[in-house]
Amino acid sequence: MTKPGKKRARAGSGVRVGSRQEEAGEGGADEAVAFIAEQTGALRKLAERHKLDVLHYLLGMTQLEADEHLRLRTKRKLS
Repeated sequence: MTKPGKKRARAGSGVRVGSRQEEAGEGGADEAVAFIAEQTGALRKLAERHKLDVLHYLLGMTQLEADEHLRLRTKRKLS
């Protein structure tokens, strides 16, 4: 417990914010976006099944954004 007026120091997570470097053993940005799109699709179905309309909508938007990101990255690689 901290004393009034004193703030507790945050423990660092070891992840540099804004760093574009990849951790060893992790896939690249395209793999991450593909994984997010896939998992979002599964979560969206779950939200729909349980009639969680706002979550279903937001997950749909997330999935569209991830798919668009992949489409644009693929388009740039083909050019």
